[in-house]
Amino acid sequence: MAGRPAAPAPPARLRATAGAMELLCRLGGIHGELMMHQSGGCCDGSSPMCYPAGEFIVGDRDVLLGLLDLRLGVGDIPDDLPEGSDAVPVWISGSQFQAWKHTQLVLDVVPGRGGGFSLESPEGVRFLSRGRAYTAIENDLLEQYPPLVGLDWEEGRRPEVPDDILVVAEAADACPVPGMLQG
Repeated sequence: MAGRPAAPAPPARLRATAGAMELLCRLGGIHGELMMHQSGGCCDGSSPMCYPAGEFIVGDRDVLLGLLDLRLGVGDIPDDLPEGSDAVPVWISGSQFQAWKHTQLVLDVVPGRGGGFSLESPEGVRFLSRGRAYTAIENDLLEQYPPLVGLDWEEGRRPEVPDDILVVAEAADACPVPGMLQG
């Protein structure tokens, strides 16, 4: 008796550009292990903030968007989960996740001054979140795979190894700009 075909894996909730990954590698060389949190507003607006690991308290209901793997290059698919200084967990508050759950966030870097609390501030660049709306099929798949929250992480649970490309050369490779597509 033939087995049922495997269900397709859900799309990644987070991707990063090569520029963002390069900046994270540089910051990691200066500050050690890193973490990120997608800010929900206030002082620095709604922007991704980079901290030394453990310098931002992750709430029990904060949602893990993804675990960036600093070993990966453009187009690589990971074989295993990163650990230590190769791993950069990216979090978002639970309430903000509810507003963004239908959107794949793409971590990018652009010229300009970053948020006052984020590690890239003195570098002359800032992290920026871009987004791509999931298709109806992707949303249906994601409903079957609830994301990890801070309490899960604290209890030692980790995400599955993604089978998706997590690093793209440019943001437009993950979230094309309408009118910029080649026909």
